Amino acid sequence: MKENREMSFVDHLSELRSRVVRIVIVFVIALIAGFAVGQPIIEYLMHVPPASGFELNVFSPWDSLRIYINVAMLAALMISLPFALYQIWRFVSPGLKPHERKAALNYIPLAALLGICGLAFAYFVVFPLTFSFTLYLAQSMGLTMTYGITQYFSFMFNILIPVTLVFELPVIVLFLTTIHILKPAFLIKIRKTAYVVLVIISTLITPPDLVSALIVYLPLLLLYEMSIFFSKRVHKKQQRRLSLEEQLLH
Repeated sequence: MKENREMSFVDHLSELRSRVVRIVIVFVIALIAGFAVGQPIIEYLMHVPPASGFELNVFSPWDSLRIYINVAMLAALMISLPFALYQIWRFVSPGLKPHERKAALNYIPLAALLGICGLAFAYFVVFPLTFSFTLYLAQSMGLTMTYGITQYFSFMFNILIPVTLVFELPVIVLFLTTIHILKPAFLIKIRKTAYVVLVIISTLITPPDLVSALIVYLPLLLLYEMSIFFSKRVHKKQQRRLSLEEQLLH
């Protein structure tokens, strides 16, 4: 028995390595595609507001290369993320029941949809609000506006990436509830603490004014409540199936 368990553990690690290798290969392929579309993406972002209203400067010989690589990597992450999620599902699916396996697979399109929504919200709402505030602050201080391309894109990515990741909260909660790691009771128990954390997040990524913070805070609050709602539904289905299985056994 001990030897079988050791073999099973070794096989488990071998499968994990295989999944990781596949994810890396797809990411590298997506990175090549990212380099192909990197320049059009950069040109687009430079010719739409707010970047279209001023000149972007290069302060280092490495700035253009650094931005090109960062944009290509971000594009590669967006392209390869669904495949990575699928590989994670394939890895954990043997330990799931058939209905849990099917439910977890359905979360992949939802994760992609929420990621797109989060990215759109971050780029079209949060980023313009934050940039407009910093622009107003600099002008009110009588500062000369000279923007470096590295600083501009870093500022943008520091907003886009966290907000996009926060939008994945319902999928993460659904998945953890499905595999019996998380229960809705825990989310309800920490609700007040979560609200405070969301307030901190919204104030950190927005200008220090009430309207902007509320514009960001309300969607985050809705995402958390959606997470609780979906977790409750999954948990109730699990309890009903468990009760039915017990009745059949008796």
